[in-house]
Amino acid sequence: MRLETARLAIRNWEDRDRDLFHRINSDETVMRFFPFRRTRAQADALLDTLRAGNEERGYGFCALELKQTGHCLGFAGLHPAQDIPPRPGGAVEIGWRLAPEHWGKGYVTEAGEELLRFGFEALGLAEIVSFAVRENEPSIAVMRRLGMRHEPQGDFDHPKVPDTHPHLKRHVFYTLARQDWQGRTGRA
Repeated sequence: MRLETARLAIRNWEDRDRDLFHRINSDETVMRFFPFRRTRAQADALLDTLRAGNEERGYGFCALELKQTGHCLGFAGLHPAQDIPPRPGGAVEIGWRLAPEHWGKGYVTEAGEELLRFGFEALGLAEIVSFAVRENEPSIAVMRRLGMRHEPQGDFDHPKVPDTHPHLKRHVFYTLARQDWQGRTGRA
């Protein structure tokens, strides 16, 4: 999968992305809403898993590259979400993670718009979901900018967050249905 926006390429992972991928998965600032930090070996293993899944499915959490420089900024993508209480049968989530020096420049919203288009038009999804720790206002703001709506009855305690991190358990749940996206964008 390769998608492009005015400034960005959304592409599968390459070996040259490993340093940045490890950095964003071990950085205290980036990972402040997650209960873990990945070692280099763990980050490399996850990158390999994501790359293989992206090739197999044709989508997933992908490298987000600045076209002007060719540098990887972090990731954005659509990914199967299993074992989340609001959608026990599974769902496709939209998610992202960037290195801090790239925050606040609109990259995630720009990539998100293209990913929604891809998900609804190319993949034919009926719904795309997103969720975050309830205090993660930057990510929640992106969800809102993308036209996603809070589904309060879907808010949940994330089953993969250990009890040792109670402040990170509660997640807010946002959704966007294809018909709502079509109405917002004027696409049929």
